[in-house]
Amino acid sequence: MTESSDLCVVGAGIAGLNALFVASRYLRHDQKVILIDRRRRVGGMWIDTYPYVRLHQPHPIFTAGNIEWTLGRERSYLATKDEVLGHFAHCLDEINTKVTVDARYGWEFVSEEQIGATVRVTCRDADGETRVVETPRLIKAYGLRVTPNQPLELSSSRVHSVSPDYCDVRDGEIRDSDAPVWIIGGGKTAMDTAHAVITRYPGREVNLVAGSGTFFNNRDRFFPKGIRRWWGVGTLGDIAFEMCQRFDGTNEAEVRSWYRSAYGTWLTPQTGNFLLGMLSEAENRTIGAGLNDVIMDHLVDVVDRNDTTDLVLRSGATKTIQPGSWIINCTGYLTNFEHPYEPYVSPGGAVISIQPRSATMHLTSFMAYFTSHLLFLDKLNEIPLYELDMQDLLDKNKPVLPYTLFSLVQYNLGLIFDSVPRQVFSECGLDFDRWYPWHRRTAGALRFVRTHRGQREHLRRTLDTVGERFNVRCGPLVG
Repeated sequence: MTESSDLCVVGAGIAGLNALFVASRYLRHDQKVILIDRRRRVGGMWIDTYPYVRLHQPHPIFTAGNIEWTLGRERSYLATKDEVLGHFAHCLDEINTKVTVDARYGWEFVSEEQIGATVRVTCRDADGETRVVETPRLIKAYGLRVTPNQPLELSSSRVHSVSPDYCDVRDGEIRDSDAPVWIIGGGKTAMDTAHAVITRYPGREVNLVAGSGTFFNNRDRFFPKGIRRWWGVGTLGDIAFEMCQRFDGTNEAEVRSWYRSAYGTWLTPQTGNFLLGMLSEAENRTIGAGLNDVIMDHLVDVVDRNDTTDLVLRSGATKTIQPGSWIINCTGYLTNFEHPYEPYVSPGGAVISIQPRSATMHLTSFMAYFTSHLLFLDKLNEIPLYELDMQDLLDKNKPVLPYTLFSLVQYNLGLIFDSVPRQVFSECGLDFDRWYPWHRRTAGALRFVRTHRGQREHLRRTLDTVGERFNVRCGPLVG
């Protein structure tokens, strides 16, 4: 079966919703958008993730475009999974007041082919039947394409191997057991899980196998409350500007040391990783006080010997643990990404792809918002945005990735700012500087207007240096 639409969007997560929001600014209400998603409702990865997850940042700046939340909670509140999913549904309702969105849940995207001015999108519906959508524009809002963590496959038959995506650590068998908990991983999922277990079961033995360790953005520093929000030190835009001034593509160790001391928080003695996650000082103290043991090593296996059950670690060391212990897999989601490269825009300019292999921003929500505007303005093939293969750089040199992303964002935002109506920026509710009062936002915006052209050459050299050092795709589209 073949049908037509004025736009087709694949993906109903935060990236897809921002693409839809932008479309609602260009299309009329009588024009139709077909939304395709393999899941059964709007929500993207938030449908699959662990039940006790909360937003990293204050909820008002996690949205589609500038659609306001209806929670009625204080600005600093970190929304829960169910509240985020509720807001996503609200966003879709709001977008539907501007343009007609025909949501096809349970549908799988198969392929696309551009023939002249038409893109033929082949899909498979919920019954497995092949469908074709003909459209002038296609937005593949894949986002990070995160899949749930599976329990670790372990040799031992004496332990419980689980994953937070399939086992709510606050309930069920783990609640009814008093056996020790071993959390595997040192990132944000591990911190969320440790905090959930420690606060739900005070006094229970909770341990952390933290790998290389991680430091986090200090949420209290990034999103200050009270008078510090009005008159404190630099905004997030100020921090990004300073980082880009310091980073030249070769000195990530120096920039990391400065940034961690100025804006970071951590609980492990080593902090080899930083992937832009956030943690408050209060959360950090609670977790640190509740942990029984922290092992700075990577888990390889858990094995049963004659009289013992042992953790086997990458260093070759072992650690005897209590039989019946719970092994919770909280290792990173980004390391599971194995999708092939595709450019963020097709040669014909009618198809955009929002995913980490050709990233134009640090977050897929921002990628979707700005590239969708450029799509409807017919400027995507005119502006020489830099694309970064985030996955390749993550695999080759994880420490340099966050500082490269900051440079990428500042460089591309400067190019976009010079090419789009000011309304594109004024309606971007994702901007972290919206946490601050108007006078601080205005000061940051004026600084950006004054400096973005002068900073451009330094940012370009920085990005080119990273691409050359690590042989990763980091530059304008070729061809």
